Amino acid sequence: MKARVTIMLKDGVLDPQGEAIRHALGGLGFQSVSGVRQGKVIELDLAAGDAEAARAEVARMCEGLLANTVIEKYAVEIV
Repeated sequence: MKARVTIMLKDGVLDPQGEAIRHALGGLGFQSVSGVRQGKVIELDLAAGDAEAARAEVARMCEGLLANTVIEKYAVEIV
């Protein structure tokens, strides 16, 4: 079983990498981009057999290590 975790900065948290990407895209002629939020995706291979148990375990991983829950939000997808 695989889990995909998407981690993004929470709304209202300044995203300097996203702003740098937006600026660079503008310099390349992509003027229609008015905002960029940059995040990360982590894929995990799990030995769990039950999807809900796997989701709960991955959420504990996110809370404990993978995401800084003070400034980041995360979404878990079991695939």
